[in-house]
Amino acid sequence: MTNVLFLQGPPSIFWRELAEGFEAQGIETSRVNFSFGDQLYWRKRGAINYRGSVKAWPRFLAELIRRKGITDILYYADRLPYHRLAARVARKLGVKCHAVEFGYLRPDWITLERDGMGRFSHFPSDPEQIRQIAAKVGAPDLEPRYGHTFNQEATNEVVYNLATYFGRGMFPLYHADKYYDALIDYLSWLPRAFRPRHDLPEGYFSDKSKKTYLVALQLQSDYQIRANSPFQHLSQMLEQVVQSFALHAPNDSRLIVKQHPLDNDLEGWRKVVTELATRYRISKRVVFIERGDLGYILKNVQAVIVCNSTTALHSLRAGIPTIALGTAIYDIPGLTHQKGLDSFWRTPEPIDQRLLADFIKAIAATIQIKGNFYHKTGRKVAIESIISRVVNDLVNQPDAFVEKPPRAAWKRLPLSPERKAHGASVVAGGFDLPGKEILGTRTDSVLGAARADASERPGVKLR
Repeated sequence: MTNVLFLQGPPSIFWRELAEGFEAQGIETSRVNFSFGDQLYWRKRGAINYRGSVKAWPRFLAELIRRKGITDILYYADRLPYHRLAARVARKLGVKCHAVEFGYLRPDWITLERDGMGRFSHFPSDPEQIRQIAAKVGAPDLEPRYGHTFNQEATNEVVYNLATYFGRGMFPLYHADKYYDALIDYLSWLPRAFRPRHDLPEGYFSDKSKKTYLVALQLQSDYQIRANSPFQHLSQMLEQVVQSFALHAPNDSRLIVKQHPLDNDLEGWRKVVTELATRYRISKRVVFIERGDLGYILKNVQAVIVCNSTTALHSLRAGIPTIALGTAIYDIPGLTHQKGLDSFWRTPEPIDQRLLADFIKAIAATIQIKGNFYHKTGRKVAIESIISRVVNDLVNQPDAFVEKPPRAAWKRLPLSPERKAHGASVVAGGFDLPGKEILGTRTDSVLGAARADASERPGVKLR
């Protein structure tokens, strides 16, 4: 008999409605709140308010699982400290864990994977396995149906995080694992309202003779960077890209570096990019932008560089050669460039469009759910699908669960002395596999021979 435990969920009423959906089918549910933000969005009786330490959490959870007869655990964002530990406890006790997040096939998809995502995803990386899965499933509905606005998402995020921040007295031992202090993060947005945001210069794409490359940045605070990339700081990725571009790209080519639209400007990416371009004497060939229509940009660039952003799925579907410098579920031979950054500028590997179609079919049927956290109908559709997959043991099915995560082995790049002096955080989100971690970092230029840093261990303090 299925018995579901809910840990931390998205900042939305989705988690509560999902629990009610299970209960409507006679399935028992339990919930653990770790913060006032959790409590505010749950608003259901019977929840357990955990006020113990992170260190004491595994034993508490093991006792809860045994007492309640838990069979399945659901959590949002698999690298949160409580969720990483929950996955370990669950494995030992034979309990299934299911990680939920925004979908890879955005805008109206939700990810539902066994155990973990990104570097810890069990989805196969072998093209032949992916083709075999695609042959067993139907074509997905890729028509956007359940969208949401930026304000919906941002408002819920702010309410949740500020409730957690100001409710610390109620959960004094809660470890939020935030890269930035919540108050500083949100206050940093105020200056943005009073200064212009930089877009591409007018007529930038008028000259069609020049090859143009796009670098799509992510958030430094994102677990995709902190736990699923070799970079402790995105400045490392930028230096790798800018140096390689200066040495190996065609002389008349150009580089666009696009900031993530939700970036808080605390890292000062414009200054970082300007200094790197000056150092490598390519200032006239590099442009940094803080905003811009991604669809329009993709129609006018010849190649895309990401760490592990879902932007890559847009570029691949648009037929644009793409390289991923971090760990990404789509970083597969036949889809992304596999021969290193230095060769990418002149001879990018072509995209196998049939494999891409099979990949999209395979993930849509096995680890993606059509729906949305913030759209009423989208929540209803997603809840029905999630309940069906969990109850019938269909998460990662058919055949999309490789016992040992195929992307887990890697190597972390050490911070430069300059970046350490600048005060960059070293965040060890997710280094929970035993033994030495090695990763071919796909760079044959700067930072390429970097060794694993001693800071790669759980317990490094966050700023």
